[in-house]
Amino acid sequence: MGDCAWPKSTGLLQAYHNEEWCRPNRDDRYLFEMLTLEGAQAGLSWSIVLAKREAYQAAFKNFDIEYCAGLSDTDLEAIKVNYQVIKHFSKLQSIRSNAQAVLKIQKEFKSFSDFLWRFVEYNPVINNWKTEGEIPSQTSLSILISKELKKRGIKFVGPVTTYSFLQAIGIVDDHIQSCKFHTLNK
Repeated sequence: MGDCAWPKSTGLLQAYHNEEWCRPNRDDRYLFEMLTLEGAQAGLSWSIVLAKREAYQAAFKNFDIEYCAGLSDTDLEAIKVNYQVIKHFSKLQSIRSNAQAVLKIQKEFKSFSDFLWRFVEYNPVINNWKTEGEIPSQTSLSILISKELKKRGIKFVGPVTTYSFLQAIGIVDDHIQSCKFHTLNK
């Protein structure tokens, strides 16, 4: 039995693969963290984002949604200068606006988790890919959820980013069949 090959380049990627990727999670704070990090990744590599994860956690109070929703442009400028986060100001502003949108979703659906997991009837999609080359970059599910997130004001959530997000929070399990971390191998 072998693991997925993609995370072998760094210890951070390997730890993320082994401990988080494709594991179902329903904690709104964690979901917001992954939404933020996946949005930050747009145009960059996941290893760059993971290397900055601790700085993001420090800058955004461990992704406290209410805290992030209340940040001003001045606060975001200070974070840009004082923390080793990705400096793209629109991405930083999206953390605030996405937090505001998530708070509205929580009021309507009781939790961000319920909003997301209802798309799969609260059961993860467990794929059975033989090779990583079979894993799609987007699916009809990611297209649907991307549209719903955008409709609610969430930014940096195109269908490809949304698919990565769904993998990150375990709504989708895309470990290859032979990977010991695939749901069916546990």
